[in-house]
Amino acid sequence: MAQQALLLRSILRIMAKKGNRVQVILECTEHKESGMPGTSRYITTKNRKNTPERVEIRKYNPILKRMTVHKEIK
Repeated sequence: MAQQALLLRSILRIMAKKGNRVQVILECTEHKESGMPGTSRYITTKNRKNTPERVEIRKYNPILKRMTVHKEIK
């Protein structure tokens, strides 16, 4: 009986946790404009509550071999 209560309590705690963190895909803006084949994309997470707008981060583009602006897509 006690084990069932503990199990139920842990299940309810897991169900109550609705995370604000979501996975986002960042794509290079300069690479798309250059017309070169391939894409530079990164996957990261963001807190939906703190940053509701789309993210822009400077990341390394291995195809262009330099730091470029990557914007959130999707």
